[in-house]
Amino acid sequence: MASLRDIKGRIDSTKKTKQITKAMEMVSASKMSKAEQNAKAFVPYGEKIQEVVKSIATNNPDATHPMLQKREVKKTGYLVITSDRGLAGAYNSSVLRNLYQTIQDKHQSTDEYTVIAIGRMGYDFCRKRGIPVAKSILGLADQPNFSEIKELASETVQMFSDGEIDELNIIYNHYVSAISQQVTTTKLLPITDMETAGSASISEYEYEPNQEQILNVLLPQYAESLIYGALLDGKASEHAARMTAMRSATDNADELIGDLTLSYNRARQAAITQEITEIIGGVAALE
Repeated sequence: MASLRDIKGRIDSTKKTKQITKAMEMVSASKMSKAEQNAKAFVPYGEKIQEVVKSIATNNPDATHPMLQKREVKKTGYLVITSDRGLAGAYNSSVLRNLYQTIQDKHQSTDEYTVIAIGRMGYDFCRKRGIPVAKSILGLADQPNFSEIKELASETVQMFSDGEIDELNIIYNHYVSAISQQVTTTKLLPITDMETAGSASISEYEYEPNQEQILNVLLPQYAESLIYGALLDGKASEHAARMTAMRSATDNADELIGDLTLSYNRARQAAITQEITEIIGGVAALE
Protein backbone atom coordinates (compact mmCIF):
# COMPACT_ATOMS: atom_id res chain seq x y z
CA MET A 1 0.00 0.00 0.00
CA ALA A 2 1.26 3.47 -0.93
CA SER A 3 2.41 5.65 1.92
CA LEU A 4 0.83 8.99 2.80
CA ARG A 5 3.88 10.77 1.40
CA ASP A 6 3.60 8.91 -1.92
CA ILE A 7 -0.10 9.70 -2.26
CA LYS A 8 0.48 13.36 -1.37
CA GLY A 9 3.25 13.51 -3.97
CA ARG A 10 0.93 12.09 -6.66
CA ILE A 11 -1.76 14.61 -5.74
CA ASP A 12 0.70 17.52 -6.03
CA SER A 13 2.11 16.32 -9.36
CA THR A 14 -1.39 15.76 -10.78
CA LYS A 15 -2.40 19.28 -9.74
CA LYS A 16 0.63 20.69 -11.57
CA THR A 17 -0.27 18.65 -14.66
CA LYS A 18 -3.82 19.96 -14.46
CA GLN A 19 -2.52 23.53 -14.43
CA ILE A 20 -0.56 22.82 -17.60
CA THR A 21 -3.43 21.13 -19.44
CA LYS A 22 -5.82 23.90 -18.41
CA ALA A 23 -3.44 26.55 -19.73
CA MET A 24 -2.98 24.61 -22.99
CA GLU A 25 -6.76 24.34 -23.35
CA MET A 26 -7.14 28.11 -23.02
CA VAL A 27 -4.32 28.80 -25.48
CA SER A 28 -5.77 26.35 -28.02
CA ALA A 29 -9.23 27.90 -27.63
CA SER A 30 -7.78 31.31 -28.48
CA LYS A 31 -5.86 29.93 -31.46
CA MET A 32 -8.91 28.02 -32.67
CA SER A 33 -11.02 31.16 -32.70
CA LYS A 34 -8.46 32.97 -34.85
CA ALA A 35 -7.94 29.96 -37.14
CA GLU A 36 -11.69 29.59 -37.62
CA GLN A 37 -11.92 33.24 -38.64
CA ASN A 38 -9.07 32.78 -41.12
CA ALA A 39 -10.72 29.72 -42.67
CA LYS A 40 -14.07 31.48 -43.01
CA ALA A 41 -12.47 34.65 -44.39
CA PHE A 42 -10.80 32.61 -47.14
CA VAL A 43 -14.07 31.07 -48.36
CA PRO A 44 -15.29 34.09 -50.45
CA TYR A 45 -11.95 34.23 -52.30
CA GLY A 46 -12.05 30.50 -52.97
CA GLU A 47 -15.62 30.67 -54.24
CA LYS A 48 -14.90 33.64 -56.53
CA ILE A 49 -11.80 32.14 -58.14
CA GLN A 50 -13.74 28.89 -58.61
CA GLU A 51 -16.52 30.85 -60.29
CA VAL A 52 -14.13 32.55 -62.71
CA VAL A 53 -12.36 29.29 -63.57
CA LYS A 54 -15.70 27.56 -64.09
CA SER A 55 -16.86 30.40 -66.33
CA ILE A 56 -13.81 30.07 -68.58
CA ALA A 57 -13.78 26.29 -68.62
CA THR A 58 -17.46 25.88 -69.42
CA ASN A 59 -17.92 28.81 -71.82
CA ASN A 60 -14.79 28.15 -73.84
CA PRO A 61 -14.77 24.46 -74.81
CA ASP A 62 -11.80 25.00 -77.13
CA ALA A 63 -9.59 26.07 -74.23
CA THR A 64 -7.43 23.21 -73.02
CA HIS A 65 -5.06 22.81 -70.11
CA PRO A 66 -3.25 19.78 -68.65
CA MET A 67 -4.89 20.38 -65.29
CA LEU A 68 -8.33 19.86 -66.82
CA GLN A 69 -7.45 16.63 -68.64
CA LYS A 70 -7.89 13.16 -67.21
CA ARG A 71 -5.12 10.70 -68.02
CA GLU A 72 -4.12 7.19 -67.14
CA VAL A 73 -3.12 7.12 -63.48
CA LYS A 74 0.33 5.59 -63.19
CA LYS A 75 1.35 7.49 -60.08
CA THR A 76 -0.77 9.16 -57.41
CA GLY A 77 0.25 12.01 -55.15
CA TYR A 78 -1.16 12.39 -51.63
CA LEU A 79 -0.90 15.78 -49.95
CA VAL A 80 -1.29 15.09 -46.24
CA ILE A 81 -1.91 17.82 -43.66
CA THR A 82 -0.98 17.04 -40.05
CA SER A 83 0.40 19.00 -37.11
CA ASP A 84 3.98 19.48 -35.97
CA ARG A 85 3.13 18.55 -32.37
CA GLY A 86 1.07 15.93 -30.61
CA LEU A 87 -1.36 16.29 -27.69
CA ALA A 88 -4.21 16.80 -30.14
CA GLY A 89 -6.29 13.70 -29.54
CA ALA A 90 -7.04 11.72 -32.71
CA TYR A 91 -6.31 14.67 -35.02
CA ASN A 92 -3.16 13.18 -36.56
CA SER A 93 -3.87 9.48 -36.14
CA SER A 94 -7.19 9.67 -38.00
CA VAL A 95 -5.59 11.34 -41.04
CA LEU A 96 -2.59 9.02 -41.07
CA ARG A 97 -4.78 5.96 -40.63
CA ASN A 98 -6.79 7.09 -43.67
CA LEU A 99 -3.60 7.59 -45.69
CA TYR A 100 -2.14 4.22 -44.74
CA GLN A 101 -5.38 2.36 -45.43
CA THR A 102 -5.75 4.06 -48.82
CA ILE A 103 -2.21 3.11 -49.79
CA GLN A 104 -2.78 -0.50 -48.69
CA ASP A 105 -6.02 -0.76 -50.67
CA LYS A 106 -4.98 0.96 -53.90
CA HIS A 107 -1.26 0.38 -54.42
CA GLN A 108 1.03 -2.59 -54.79
CA SER A 109 4.36 -0.76 -55.05
CA THR A 110 5.95 2.45 -53.78
CA ASP A 111 6.45 3.39 -57.44
CA GLU A 112 2.71 3.95 -57.70
CA TYR A 113 2.43 6.80 -55.20
CA THR A 114 4.23 9.54 -53.33
CA VAL A 115 3.40 11.84 -50.42
CA ILE A 116 3.66 15.59 -49.99
CA ALA A 117 3.72 16.11 -46.22
CA ILE A 118 2.65 19.27 -44.43
CA GLY A 119 3.45 18.80 -40.73
CA ARG A 120 6.09 16.84 -38.83
CA MET A 121 3.73 14.13 -37.61
CA GLY A 122 2.87 13.08 -41.14
CA TYR A 123 6.46 13.37 -42.31
CA ASP A 124 7.79 11.18 -39.48
CA PHE A 125 4.99 8.66 -39.97
CA CYS A 126 5.88 8.20 -43.63
CA ARG A 127 9.64 8.02 -43.03
CA LYS A 128 9.29 5.34 -40.35
CA ARG A 129 7.16 3.16 -42.65
CA GLY A 130 9.15 3.58 -45.84
CA ILE A 131 6.45 5.64 -47.54
CA PRO A 132 8.09 7.88 -50.20
CA VAL A 133 7.93 11.60 -49.45
CA ALA A 134 8.50 13.85 -52.46
CA LYS A 135 8.19 17.19 -50.67
CA SER A 136 7.54 18.40 -47.16
CA ILE A 137 7.21 21.50 -45.07
CA LEU A 138 7.62 21.54 -41.30
CA GLY A 139 7.23 24.10 -38.54
CA LEU A 140 4.40 26.18 -40.00
CA ALA A 141 2.97 28.95 -37.86
CA ASP A 142 -0.30 28.42 -36.02
CA GLN A 143 -1.87 31.00 -38.33
CA PRO A 144 0.03 30.39 -41.61
CA ASN A 145 0.24 32.89 -44.43
CA PHE A 146 0.02 31.83 -48.06
CA SER A 147 3.61 32.94 -48.60
CA GLU A 148 4.76 30.19 -46.21
CA ILE A 149 3.38 27.40 -48.41
CA LYS A 150 3.39 29.07 -51.83
CA GLU A 151 6.59 27.34 -52.94
CA LEU A 152 5.39 23.91 -51.84
CA ALA A 153 1.95 24.42 -53.39
CA SER A 154 3.45 25.66 -56.66
CA GLU A 155 5.91 22.77 -56.87
CA THR A 156 3.18 20.26 -56.07
CA VAL A 157 0.94 21.59 -58.84
CA GLN A 158 3.94 21.61 -61.18
CA MET A 159 4.52 17.92 -60.43
CA PHE A 160 1.14 17.22 -61.99
CA SER A 161 1.73 19.52 -64.96
CA ASP A 162 5.11 17.85 -65.61
CA GLY A 163 3.60 14.38 -65.46
CA GLU A 164 5.46 13.29 -62.32
CA ILE A 165 2.08 12.40 -60.85
CA ASP A 166 -1.18 11.76 -62.72
CA GLU A 167 -3.51 12.47 -59.84
CA LEU A 168 -3.31 14.54 -56.66
CA ASN A 169 -5.45 13.85 -53.59
CA ILE A 170 -5.47 15.88 -50.40
CA ILE A 171 -6.16 14.30 -47.00
CA TYR A 172 -6.88 16.54 -44.03
CA ASN A 173 -9.26 17.17 -41.14
CA HIS A 174 -12.22 19.33 -42.13
CA TYR A 175 -13.39 21.69 -39.38
CA VAL A 176 -17.06 21.04 -38.60
CA SER A 177 -17.26 22.58 -35.13
CA ALA A 178 -15.19 23.03 -32.00
CA ILE A 179 -15.96 19.45 -30.97
CA SER A 180 -16.15 17.79 -34.37
CA GLN A 181 -13.52 17.37 -37.10
CA GLN A 182 -14.02 15.11 -40.10
CA VAL A 183 -11.27 13.37 -42.08
CA THR A 184 -11.71 14.42 -45.69
CA THR A 185 -10.14 13.11 -48.90
CA THR A 186 -10.52 15.31 -51.97
CA LYS A 187 -9.21 14.88 -55.49
CA LEU A 188 -7.40 18.13 -56.22
CA LEU A 189 -6.01 17.35 -59.68
CA PRO A 190 -7.07 16.92 -62.40
CA ILE A 191 -9.83 19.48 -62.01
CA THR A 192 -12.81 17.61 -63.42
CA ASP A 193 -15.76 18.98 -61.44
CA MET A 194 -16.23 22.25 -63.31
CA GLU A 195 -19.59 21.14 -64.64
CA THR A 196 -21.03 20.82 -61.15
CA ALA A 197 -18.84 23.24 -59.19
CA GLY A 198 -20.78 25.89 -57.35
CA SER A 199 -24.52 26.23 -57.08
CA ALA A 200 -24.84 29.92 -57.91
CA SER A 201 -25.31 31.19 -61.43
CA ILE A 202 -22.14 32.13 -63.25
CA SER A 203 -21.51 35.79 -63.95
CA GLU A 204 -20.50 37.02 -67.36
CA TYR A 205 -16.91 38.22 -67.65
CA GLU A 206 -14.87 39.99 -70.29
CA TYR A 207 -11.31 38.71 -70.58
CA GLU A 208 -8.13 40.44 -71.69
CA PRO A 209 -5.98 39.31 -73.44
CA ASN A 210 -7.97 36.09 -73.96
CA GLN A 211 -9.59 33.29 -72.02
CA GLU A 212 -6.98 30.63 -72.75
CA GLN A 213 -4.04 32.73 -71.58
CA ILE A 214 -5.92 33.69 -68.42
CA LEU A 215 -6.75 30.02 -67.84
CA ASN A 216 -3.06 29.12 -68.04
CA VAL A 217 -2.32 31.55 -65.21
CA LEU A 218 -5.48 31.09 -63.18
CA LEU A 219 -5.69 27.29 -62.99
CA PRO A 220 -2.40 26.82 -61.09
CA GLN A 221 -3.44 29.64 -58.74
CA TYR A 222 -6.80 27.95 -58.26
CA ALA A 223 -5.17 24.64 -57.33
CA GLU A 224 -2.74 26.40 -54.98
CA SER A 225 -5.66 28.21 -53.32
CA LEU A 226 -7.38 24.87 -52.70
CA ILE A 227 -4.24 23.65 -50.91
CA TYR A 228 -4.08 26.79 -48.79
CA GLY A 229 -7.79 26.63 -48.02
CA ALA A 230 -7.42 23.02 -46.85
CA LEU A 231 -4.46 24.05 -44.68
CA LEU A 232 -6.48 26.80 -42.99
CA ASP A 233 -9.30 24.33 -42.46
CA GLY A 234 -6.85 21.80 -41.04
CA LYS A 235 -5.31 24.35 -38.67
CA ALA A 236 -8.72 25.23 -37.26
CA SER A 237 -9.35 21.51 -36.76
CA GLU A 238 -5.95 21.05 -35.09
CA HIS A 239 -6.53 23.77 -32.50
CA ALA A 240 -10.06 22.51 -31.85
CA ALA A 241 -8.83 18.94 -31.40
CA ARG A 242 -6.06 20.05 -29.04
CA MET A 243 -8.47 22.18 -27.03
CA THR A 244 -10.84 19.20 -26.66
CA ALA A 245 -7.97 16.86 -25.76
CA MET A 246 -6.64 19.23 -23.10
CA ARG A 247 -10.11 19.75 -21.68
CA SER A 248 -10.50 15.99 -21.40
CA ALA A 249 -7.07 15.73 -19.76
CA THR A 250 -8.02 18.44 -17.25
CA ASP A 251 -11.27 16.62 -16.41
CA ASN A 252 -9.34 13.36 -15.97
CA ALA A 253 -6.86 15.13 -13.70
CA ASP A 254 -9.75 16.43 -11.58
CA GLU A 255 -11.14 12.91 -11.28
CA LEU A 256 -7.74 11.47 -10.40
CA ILE A 257 -7.14 14.16 -7.78
CA GLY A 258 -10.51 13.31 -6.22
CA ASP A 259 -9.69 9.59 -6.10
CA LEU A 260 -6.21 10.23 -4.68
CA THR A 261 -7.58 12.64 -2.08
CA LEU A 262 -10.06 10.01 -0.98
CA SER A 263 -7.29 7.42 -0.74
CA TYR A 264 -5.12 9.89 1.18
CA ASN A 265 -7.87 10.61 3.70
CA ARG A 266 -8.59 6.92 4.19
CA ALA A 267 -4.90 6.12 4.66
CA ARG A 268 -4.51 9.01 7.12
CA GLN A 269 -7.58 7.89 9.05
CA ALA A 270 -6.24 4.34 9.17
CA ALA A 271 -2.88 5.64 10.45
CA ILE A 272 -4.57 7.74 13.15
CA THR A 273 -6.75 4.82 14.18
CA GLN A 274 -3.69 2.59 14.40
CA GLU A 275 -1.85 5.15 16.53
CA ILE A 276 -4.84 5.46 18.90
CA THR A 277 -5.06 1.68 19.13
CA GLU A 278 -1.35 1.45 19.96
CA ILE A 279 -1.69 4.15 22.66
CA ILE A 280 -4.65 2.41 24.24
CA GLY A 281 -2.80 -0.90 24.10
CA GLY A 282 0.22 0.68 25.77
CA VAL A 283 -1.89 2.22 28.55
CA ALA A 284 -3.60 -1.11 29.15
CA ALA A 285 -0.22 -2.85 29.39
CA LEU A 286 0.97 -0.33 32.02
CA GLU A 287 -2.05 -1.00 34.16
